[in-house]
Amino acid sequence: MTAVVTPRRQGLDRWMLWALWLIIAAHVASLVLRAPADYVSSAFILLGVLAAAAPLIVCWVAVARTRSNRLQARLAASAVTVFVIGNGFFAAADLPAGDWVPVLAALAQLCYLAFYPLMLAALFTVVRHQLRSLSLAIALDCVVGGLGAAAVVSAVLGPVLAVGAQGPPSISTFVGIASPVLDLVIVAAVVAIAASPILMAGQSWILLVGGLLSFAAGDILFALGKLNGTYVVGHWLDAGWSIGLALVATWLRTAATPDTDDEGTGDGGTAERGTDAADRPGASASGSGVLAVPVVATIAGLAVLLVSSRHGESQVTVGLAAATLVVSSARTVIAFRELGRMGDLARLARSDDLTGLPNRRALYAEVPARLALGGRNALLLLDLDRFKEVNDSLGHDVGDVLLVQFGLRIGAQLGADDLLVRLGGDEFAIFLRDSGREEAEVVAMTVQSALAAPHTLEGISLQSSASIGIALSPEHGESLGILMRKADMAMYRAKVRRGGHRVYHPVDDSHGDTRLRTLEELRAALVTNQLVLHYQPKVELSGGEVRGVEALVRWNHPKRGLLYPSEFLELVEDAGLMQTLTERVLELAFDQAAVWHRRGERLTIAVNLAASSLLDSGLPERVGVMLTARDLPATALMFEITEAFLLDDRGRASDILGRLRARGIRIAVDDFGVGYSSLAYLRELPIDELKLDRSFVAPLNGDKRAAAVVSSSIHLAHSLGLRMVAEGVEDAEAYAQLARFGCDQAQGYHVSPPVPAAVLDEWLAARLTADAGTVQA
Repeated sequence: MTAVVTPRRQGLDRWMLWALWLIIAAHVASLVLRAPADYVSSAFILLGVLAAAAPLIVCWVAVARTRSNRLQARLAASAVTVFVIGNGFFAAADLPAGDWVPVLAALAQLCYLAFYPLMLAALFTVVRHQLRSLSLAIALDCVVGGLGAAAVVSAVLGPVLAVGAQGPPSISTFVGIASPVLDLVIVAAVVAIAASPILMAGQSWILLVGGLLSFAAGDILFALGKLNGTYVVGHWLDAGWSIGLALVATWLRTAATPDTDDEGTGDGGTAERGTDAADRPGASASGSGVLAVPVVATIAGLAVLLVSSRHGESQVTVGLAAATLVVSSARTVIAFRELGRMGDLARLARSDDLTGLPNRRALYAEVPARLALGGRNALLLLDLDRFKEVNDSLGHDVGDVLLVQFGLRIGAQLGADDLLVRLGGDEFAIFLRDSGREEAEVVAMTVQSALAAPHTLEGISLQSSASIGIALSPEHGESLGILMRKADMAMYRAKVRRGGHRVYHPVDDSHGDTRLRTLEELRAALVTNQLVLHYQPKVELSGGEVRGVEALVRWNHPKRGLLYPSEFLELVEDAGLMQTLTERVLELAFDQAAVWHRRGERLTIAVNLAASSLLDSGLPERVGVMLTARDLPATALMFEITEAFLLDDRGRASDILGRLRARGIRIAVDDFGVGYSSLAYLRELPIDELKLDRSFVAPLNGDKRAAAVVSSSIHLAHSLGLRMVAEGVEDAEAYAQLARFGCDQAQGYHVSPPVPAAVLDEWLAARLTADAGTVQA
């Protein structure tokens, strides 16, 4: 059910919260500034009544307004209610009520105690749907954080607990002890949730945390004050409870606001779904903040044990501190195991299965760093001549043996600082450090001579050769992408001319005239609506739901028909038109998202962003304006970026992605594993999702190493609180195996090819009809 948010209602909500905090501010000021006997004055009593009633009213208005997670809202409102009622009984007990005084005091104490289980139950309802997604490592982080916080609070409460242990307590003493102990549980629960990068969500979460901690601080200081005889009714410590209740009420009202709750960005909606927990600001599973709480908790537990060895803390405190260190040790063991798996995964991801040489991923990981050192460098691309004839005549097994021999022969001609990689098929690349044109040509001729020596396979003597293209840095370019493109052009010219090797020359770009013509047509296409989007659905592997799509741009050329990105994106980038293209794609995607949202279909559209687009510092603000203009929530959009951008400019990536993430826009890393594949950016940048490249998924069936890489990648993503999406799923076997591995989503031709929006609507309708028929059957 979608709530209608009117300007009048929004205005009332703002005025209600303003009134609440003005009352609380006045009450706190009266507590701090009052004279010793002023607490019995009419004005002081009136402020106290208003300070109790205002949060109560705000809470129950929130209950009436909320459309989801009503149990959570009612529990929190009930907790505030029983506390306010307890205050009423407590105040009545101070009146001349005769024999009713003990009864009223007992009722007040029971109401105070009832606050804690109700609030704990509300906390549980917030996260209950997300608990099943916790990995063991994250669960242990939560336990460590909770135990560490409990140990510290227990140490502070040592004198209070010691009084309770001296004999049978009265009801008042029991409540005075029980309240701080229950606060210990509350604090432990809050810190445990904070220690997890995937539990809770929404910007209003900090309000609930602040409210509960303020409430706990009031209880603890009250207990210590009663013990020392320094507390009197109307003491400034009472402000802790008033502020705590006001923060809880504000959290509940904010979480229940229809324009956030129903759109899926508030606390309630996210907690209910349980899969968008990464929407919490600062809660990305990457970053050093993930380990901050458990590390601090471990240090706190150790500090408590050290203090107790000198001053003698209670057994409860020592037990909690010891338990913190024990669980922390178990977490450390798991961390070391995960690091071992990550190392194995990194080695597998950067090695070629056949030759054992570094692969394309290793090239993209290592070469940019070498280029950044400056100096002269050379990149050589090798393509074996007539290799297809070997495969066709002698079989692929013989061809594989030949490739292994090629790798060995090429490697024997290179120095220790040179990098040899197999790009795939019969293509190899060589990166030469501190090499100019002459040195690169000498290496090319040496390699060609080594490859020309006969190979004996299956009793047949074979002779082979290779065409080599050479690009030089900095003469031909200073980035790996440019060098690869120009070396490829030179290699193509060498193959056509059968010249063995060739150094890149501008004339090698034989498509110059065509490129100029296409560029002019492309400029016209950007202003005449020739660009269209096709959408490929992403299916939840656990239940088959479709919650998102990827938008893929196409050029509906008036003469050449429908053109795919590979035919024009490079030209767009070279011509500096990527920002214009990106804004046009976003406009088309947002317009379609608005259509779907008006129909109640809350599909998230993923849009690919080129590195140059993410260098635009004004992008987050423009995206925000475009979303607001169409009344779309931030959850309607996801950006997919490539690892190359994360490598090229880590500082700018952190800034731009952080600003996008602060607006609630989720971030996915596309083609994970193909490019940089560094574990560093998973730790440092606000990333929500990884998209496993199709090169891992395609060989999944029957290839144990590929299956190991996929399974390890999924485990790595989940251990960091990230979602994993497999792209390029082309058959039912791969789909089923990914589901068994625990992959979150799949997209590929087995599910659906990219299609226009109208066709996707028909596909979704047919899928719903089929699902309904299955349920009825």
